Amino acid sequence: MSILNENKVVMNAVAKDKYEAITIAGRILVEAGHVTEEYIPKMLEREQVVSTYMGGGLAIPHGTKEGKQYIKSTGLSVVRFPDGVDFGGDEPAFVVIGIAAAGSDHMEILTNVAMIFTEDDAIEKVMNAATPAEIISIFEGGL
Repeated sequence: MSILNENKVVMNAVAKDKYEAITIAGRILVEAGHVTEEYIPKMLEREQVVSTYMGGGLAIPHGTKEGKQYIKSTGLSVVRFPDGVDFGGDEPAFVVIGIAAAGSDHMEILTNVAMIFTEDDAIEKVMNAATPAEIISIFEGGL
């Protein structure tokens, strides 16, 4: 099972707040079989403890340590919010990447995703991508 595929990319999502945005990202992980339903509340719990907003229009929600038991395999979901979602940062999040990392993959996946977005135009590239395949190609260089 691949970490990211076109079924795990949502091009134009709308959420009233960060918790709804996180739920959308988590639901994709559930539907893809990476996590069980119980993982989503652990993603929401993590957000209450510390914001997963990384700056520059990017949020990377993931579950708490206790949420690890609900992960079946490592996977990502990529959700694009053209109108942005307030994550409490200096600007809205336009790209929300849900992460479920099995075993010891967690730090490596987080680091790789963060590194992709250290390039100044990465968010812009994701926002301007015309297809899920284009978004995936942005990630494939770094994962």
